[in-house]
Amino acid sequence: MIDLGYSLSNRFPDPPQTDYRSVGARPLRHDLFCGDVHLEGDGVDLSTAWGWVPVLDFAWALCDIVEEIDQDPAGARSSRLQQADLDFTESADLLRFSRRFNWVEIHAEWVDGPPLTVRHPDLRREARDFLQDLIADLGDLHEGFADNATVWEVQARFPRIG
Repeated sequence: MIDLGYSLSNRFPDPPQTDYRSVGARPLRHDLFCGDVHLEGDGVDLSTAWGWVPVLDFAWALCDIVEEIDQDPAGARSSRLQQADLDFTESADLLRFSRRFNWVEIHAEWVDGPPLTVRHPDLRREARDFLQDLIADLGDLHEGFADNATVWEVQARFPRIG
């Protein structure tokens, strides 16, 4: 099982004059909503504690990676290793996702210890729930955010899985 969460930083507040309704994809992904991500499961904690991680970008990129490591036509029957990295723009650290068969190992360069291991369908469901929950929270916090066309696009691209 995997547990995903986030916290927004007080050290890096969003500019008060931001028009969330019309802000573009790049600022949404890289300049706003900084904080930390919490990534845990089965006694393994790969959470960040830096305070500057662009949380929306993390959620979005995680959903992209889950799809990227699901390109083998054999799917869960594939023994071929599929890998993808999620890098953090302000550091050299990265998360490496390695899928073989139906299992994904997540390694964090900043953590010594074993990887977090999760079933691919569980990771897909949790990543999408995390993104959708984050979007709902940001919509509650910031006027106009829920009306942003880029937000609509990412919501439609990664819907919840029932």
